[in-house]
Amino acid sequence: MIPPFTTIFILFAIIMIVFAAMTVKEKNITHSAIYLSIFLFVLAGVFVFLGASFIGAVEVLVYIGAIITLLVFTIMLTGGKELE
Repeated sequence: MIPPFTTIFILFAIIMIVFAAMTVKEKNITHSAIYLSIFLFVLAGVFVFLGASFIGAVEVLVYIGAIITLLVFTIMLTGGKELE
């Protein structure tokens, strides 16, 4: 029988793999940025789950709070269109 912590970790890993693939495969750059932010949020959850809550909080504040916001702001200003 698989322990519950292992099951949760495997679930987080599968979610991360799915959203990483969706980030790369998406043609709309705005959707790709949203998928990247979801991936980073789940990664922060993995850090918290493993006991590194400070790293998880920094991940949310720096990467999702600042980098993704700047990326989406830049996409909106430049009129991000679908990749060809």
